[in-house]
Amino acid sequence: MKLSKSLLFLCICTFMACKSEEKEQDRPNILIILSDDQGWGDLSFTGNPNLKTPNIDRLGVEGVSFDRFYVSPVCSPTRAEMLTGRYHLRGGVSGTSAGQERLDLDEVTFAEVLKKSGYVTGAFGKWHNGMQHPYHPNARGFDEFYGFCSGHWGDYFSPPLEHNGKPVQGDGFLANDLTAKAMQFIEENQAHPFLVYLPLNTPHSPMQVPDRWYDSFAKKELDSLVQNEDQEFTKAALAMCENIDWNVGRIMDKLKSLDLEENTIVIYFSDNGPNSFRWNGGMKGRKGSTDEGGVRSPLFIQWKRTIPGGEVVEEISSAIDLFPTLMELLGIEHNSEKPFDGKSLKPLIFNEASKWEDRIIYRHWNNRTSLRTQNFLLDHEGALFDMGKDPFQQNPIQDQMKELTAELTASKASWEREMAEEMDKSSKIRSFTLGAPGAKYTQMPARDGEAHGQIQRSNRFPNDSFFTNWVSLEDSITWDVEVLESGKYQVDLYYTCPKIDIGATFRLQLGENYLDGKVDIAHDPPLKGMENDRVERMESYVKDFKPISLGEINLESGEATLSMKALEIPGNQVMDLRLIVFTKTN
Repeated sequence: MKLSKSLLFLCICTFMACKSEEKEQDRPNILIILSDDQGWGDLSFTGNPNLKTPNIDRLGVEGVSFDRFYVSPVCSPTRAEMLTGRYHLRGGVSGTSAGQERLDLDEVTFAEVLKKSGYVTGAFGKWHNGMQHPYHPNARGFDEFYGFCSGHWGDYFSPPLEHNGKPVQGDGFLANDLTAKAMQFIEENQAHPFLVYLPLNTPHSPMQVPDRWYDSFAKKELDSLVQNEDQEFTKAALAMCENIDWNVGRIMDKLKSLDLEENTIVIYFSDNGPNSFRWNGGMKGRKGSTDEGGVRSPLFIQWKRTIPGGEVVEEISSAIDLFPTLMELLGIEHNSEKPFDGKSLKPLIFNEASKWEDRIIYRHWNNRTSLRTQNFLLDHEGALFDMGKDPFQQNPIQDQMKELTAELTASKASWEREMAEEMDKSSKIRSFTLGAPGAKYTQMPARDGEAHGQIQRSNRFPNDSFFTNWVSLEDSITWDVEVLESGKYQVDLYYTCPKIDIGATFRLQLGENYLDGKVDIAHDPPLKGMENDRVERMESYVKDFKPISLGEINLESGEATLSMKALEIPGNQVMDLRLIVFTKTN
């Protein structure tokens, strides 16, 4: 039987499309789960007798476990190092708020590389490397973003979040919600190779967790207590870790139900040491410290039927290694003018490293630097420890090993000089960007602003704070901004104001352009958060802020000061202010 030319052409096209889809589906997916402030010891896998984390443990049992994996002492530096394969100071990340968490724009993320290689990419959770485009995750390689860009959040139960820059309301307990959105993304993109980055917000404070996970800890007697431990804080943290484990189980079940488990590389780790003194294998230091306990994290990599299960890698490794490791596992060529500080761990994963040279991994925070070789740790004060014989850093040996100490001290000093030069290349004072090309929304939160006069922050930790005590015509709030694209922008601000104080008028101004507004609708919700906190928090309590539209404003490209000042205050105050959102209208 002869086929017509048109039918033959259709058959060929269908065959080629099927082959193309088959080839596309054969490329492994990537799932990266990053917990926030979960220490090395917050797992039953590492020996903690106080909790059970079977789903996370299974990743180590059925995949490969890295026994000496190192991250930074705090959140945003670790994220920058994972994204770029380079030390965080090279990328201009020197802090966790006030713009210091932003990753330099000339740095390339592995998400950008994967996106260019045909992957669909999504991030769901805490970003913490810049909010405004082009620092926003949608501009750093992620097609989809749902979560928050700040360093910490003030409410974990249906809080205000964003979806691709647009303010939205969360749905239920935050870690559960983020995981559900990631699962939905996987289901919608199962026919294509995907990257899912799931940076959960727990067990970072405030210590909020549903009863389902907390109740089993509420009256539990903890084993292996450590000095200065706050048992109630520990119980909340461990309950949050068991909730993380439940969510890991959910997303792994989703992969299995979609027949994607064997074609997905799953990576699990944490961003720093534990956020309190609690069981951590006896190591010295916690979050914020460059000692072993502040920077050692679990790392599990699972790729079923490809990576041998149950292997334990003893060689030291770091977050800077994940980018080059992914590139080699996927067979993707990545040539950059900015070389990796990390190295591919593939030879260790597949036990192919006949010779693995010793290396130095540097850890830095708050003007303190430590370094780690395979056997030794030089701390920020110059003390040397043999970590094989003295894993708890109890017996310094610099006086017995003077030659090695001098060598490592010189290496540390050289690295610090190099990092200082790298930081000098980055502009130390960077304006907050507004209206980047391709970005519809720009958020200017109170976190990034500066209060003048009697205006105060709701808390000294700025990330989830708002401005309050705006009581004088001399008061003002400013943001140093750079408008990247001229045009018309709709302006909405999020406020609260009691009925007794309505009627205040104010001016929002940028350059020669301004909008005047009036607070004419009362909105006075109570502070909240304390009702769900298991222990008293350090961070700001929050409120449900209401949007008010100011209309459209014309903005000209260039650097300027965005300011808000009161024109008239008939009551005691103008308003409490949390956020301004600019939306492009042309």
